[in-house]
Amino acid sequence: MKFLGPLLVLIALGIASLFAGVSDLSLVTVLSGDERALLILMESRVPRTLALVLAGAGMAVSGTIMQMLARNRFVEPSTAGTVESAGLGILVALLFAPDLPVFGKMLVATGFALLGTSLFLLILRQVPLRTPLMVPLIGIMLGGVISAMTTFIAYRADMLQSLGAVMTGDFSSVLRGRYELLWMSLGLTLAALWTADRFTVMGLGQEFATNLGLAYGRILTLGLVIVSVVTACVVVTVGMVPFVGLMVPNIVSIAVGDNLRRSLPLVACLGAGLVLACDIVGRIVIPPFEIPVGAILGVVGSVFFLFLILRKRSRVA
Repeated sequence: MKFLGPLLVLIALGIASLFAGVSDLSLVTVLSGDERALLILMESRVPRTLALVLAGAGMAVSGTIMQMLARNRFVEPSTAGTVESAGLGILVALLFAPDLPVFGKMLVATGFALLGTSLFLLILRQVPLRTPLMVPLIGIMLGGVISAMTTFIAYRADMLQSLGAVMTGDFSSVLRGRYELLWMSLGLTLAALWTADRFTVMGLGQEFATNLGLAYGRILTLGLVIVSVVTACVVVTVGMVPFVGLMVPNIVSIAVGDNLRRSLPLVACLGAGLVLACDIVGRIVIPPFEIPVGAILGVVGSVFFLFLILRKRSRVA
């Protein structure tokens, strides 16, 4: 029953997304058989709505997995250098293989994201963590270094505009035939749901999980692959979608706890709903222009991040 309410809200947001925008599209024009309305619906609005759902669900689940891997509630792909590493991979692909198909660019971005996430976890093992806030601080610093490297390379290669277009979370250019890569993230999200119990045990720590018979190394590798591939798919397709993996898992954890078998479906549903809601707001605030969903999520996520920090400090006090 706890899942039914968010699911109904998600369906309502999906329907609203189909008819929100500059073009004169309504249920009446669609049902009347207007060819232009049907073309806009099938070529633009339906693909865009599906892309929003897939990206939001995938990034929310990836954030949950990263929090289990790092055992820290302040971690997600955009605060651990994963997104920045994927962006560097896309830039490298554009520089050395500009004719590479989208799937090939996704593979390159996945490799870089995997390396960046592994480096982040390796640094965490080497640094004494006296406070939980050290973990996102390290991730943000690592992401800043990688982002600076990426910007410098793009500047030297006169590709700053291309890099900006890639890294801005914007769904306005999503059309049929340009979002299908995101279905891979759905498959990996389902894989995370299938292995949810193992990620729950993994969040208790390596020694405890190993004593319970968990193949810690295999589950760690699976988690890294899921996070890296989902992040690469989203960045290659629509750009950076920040803070979804930070906000949604924390909200769900407060509401239903940390049993991933029970909470991951809710995480995926709320993640999709959050991205849908932010995109709808971006479309209707200043028509006929749009605010990229990445910008709205950046503002909302920053405020929520500060809320988590202040909440944590108040509980410690």
